[in-house]
Amino acid sequence: MAGEFSKDFRRFFFRGLAAVLPTVLTLAIIVWVLSFIYTYIGQYTNHGAQWIVVQLVAWFRHEPMSWSGPPEAWGTVKGVWAAYWLVWVGFLVAFVGIYIFGRFIASYIGRTVWRRIERGIFRLPIVKQVYPPVKQVTDLLFSDRKIEFSRVVAVTYPRKGIWSLGLVTSLGMKVLQGPDNEMLTVFIPSSPMPVTGYTVTVRRDEVVDLPISIDEALRFTVSGGVVLPINQILEDTKLQAPAQRHVLEVPEDSKETQE
Repeated sequence: MAGEFSKDFRRFFFRGLAAVLPTVLTLAIIVWVLSFIYTYIGQYTNHGAQWIVVQLVAWFRHEPMSWSGPPEAWGTVKGVWAAYWLVWVGFLVAFVGIYIFGRFIASYIGRTVWRRIERGIFRLPIVKQVYPPVKQVTDLLFSDRKIEFSRVVAVTYPRKGIWSLGLVTSLGMKVLQGPDNEMLTVFIPSSPMPVTGYTVTVRRDEVVDLPISIDEALRFTVSGGVVLPINQILEDTKLQAPAQRHVLEVPEDSKETQE
């Protein structure tokens, strides 16, 4: 009785965890992004908005204008900010500022200016080791250009006799193309994170086209081969059977040497 309860509890607990975890992780990521924006952008835009309001209050009160602003006005503005929860002003200004900056970078002048700024960043002693990989990750996540896969194939990788599931991305480089053998560039995703993997270039006649969709191939990779496409499931009783035990035979001369 206790064994059955333990088995049921473990099964349904992990089933519930698998159902809840994606939602919890999604919310955690959203909260982290919002916290990141507020910590590094929002609070400074909030301070800038408060400074503008302080200067307006000083101007309406006909008080002497100064860069820091009158302390009484600062106290009044911060009190109003806290009472009416105007922290969202910083978020709004931050999002609008990022949007305007993105529009500027998309223009010809902005793109040219940003390229020159990045060239200067690449020359900095320590930053040039950190900035390029971070830029590659952000470009992969937020770039408008997405990786497009044409079909799913099986390729012998990392050696002959081992078949790896791959996604054809494009033709091979021009310099690798032969007169008789056309090359293909194949991305081989890794388990359980298919966003990482290896990119190989192989001959077209060395790959086997698989009759499965890209979504089925990704599910197969994420699950470590547990979730098979429906049209590729085989009833193999040998999979459940224990592997045969192989006894390593030691030569007689080796035994004498050990003695």
